[in-house]
Amino acid sequence: MRIKEIHIYQHDLPVRNGPYTMANAEVWALDTTLVKIVSDSGVVGWGETCPVGPTYAEAHAGGARAALLEMAPGLVGAEMQPLAMRRKMNSLLNGHNYAKAAVDIATHDAIGKALGVNVADLLGGAVTDRVPSYYATGVGAPDDIARLAREKMDEGYPRLQIKVGGRPVELDIETILKVWEVVKGSGMRLAVDGNRGWTTRDALRVSRECPHVPFIMEQPCNTIEDLKKIRGQVSHGIYMDENSVDLNTVISAAGTGLVDGFGMKLTRIGGLQQMMAFRDICEARNLPHTCDDSWGGDIIAAACTQIGSTVRPQLLEGVWLAAPYIEGNYDSQNGISIEGGHIRRPTGPGLGIIPDESLFGGPLASF
Repeated sequence: MRIKEIHIYQHDLPVRNGPYTMANAEVWALDTTLVKIVSDSGVVGWGETCPVGPTYAEAHAGGARAALLEMAPGLVGAEMQPLAMRRKMNSLLNGHNYAKAAVDIATHDAIGKALGVNVADLLGGAVTDRVPSYYATGVGAPDDIARLAREKMDEGYPRLQIKVGGRPVELDIETILKVWEVVKGSGMRLAVDGNRGWTTRDALRVSRECPHVPFIMEQPCNTIEDLKKIRGQVSHGIYMDENSVDLNTVISAAGTGLVDGFGMKLTRIGGLQQMMAFRDICEARNLPHTCDDSWGGDIIAAACTQIGSTVRPQLLEGVWLAAPYIEGNYDSQNGISIEGGHIRRPTGPGLGIIPDESLFGGPLASF
């Protein structure tokens, strides 16, 4: 099966009750990019990539489309096998994993549809059809975040991610302590996500002033060198997120014991083929991790849920979706949603969803 056609679309995803606030950005709306591939046998596969603005990671929406426009002519006629596709894309363009991920996701979707099997089966097999999610709060006033924590705990979320950074660290400490007073004894796990927004000084202070609160620090500081500096001085586990830009970095971080887990984004690492390798590396080193993405609609949500369903349950920290923060679905019948803090895995062929193509308008480019 080979690629006969590639179509590239742009679609806006407004943020519900925006903005969504992180240490380094305020997000009011997201610009997502969709890829539709058609095989020589007529099978259609869909992929998506949606960076959170231009400052969260080394990625932005315009860059994704530029990269796809660069690769697309050379991909027409390419063999639709995930490993062959990754190697072909790498021969056409260096880097830009987040753009390549959209083609990778579409390839998996099309293969699953052609074979009549679910993407989770292509990735090794689902161990659950009810995948745990987690809620990320955004940066906010301590009392507001504590109230939100109670609400999400009552909804059934097994994990809460508290966004911090970009403000006086005293407010972050107050927020952590107030959230802990709400959730302690409930079994809800806590992650404190700095999104690179703390100095090493701030990270050390937070750990020393909150020794009794069992949270993990997710990407507290900006660089790998920062993480190395604080690694032996904090009493909390450290997860790498934004710094884990490829498998080589993951292997180094896992092999040297730099981190205790990962917050991994599907598009950042290059798609499902690379995410499956990442999953297996983490299992070999007994490292917990997430299977999520920075933003996006039903296509990314379905892909994250499918790979998340294959992770050893003791190591899955959850699948974060943008669904609670945006309006509507691409697939009105099988669209992805979170209920009781968990996600129902779509079990149809491919990703298990059929996007309503009319929502996206005409393609920006076709090959």
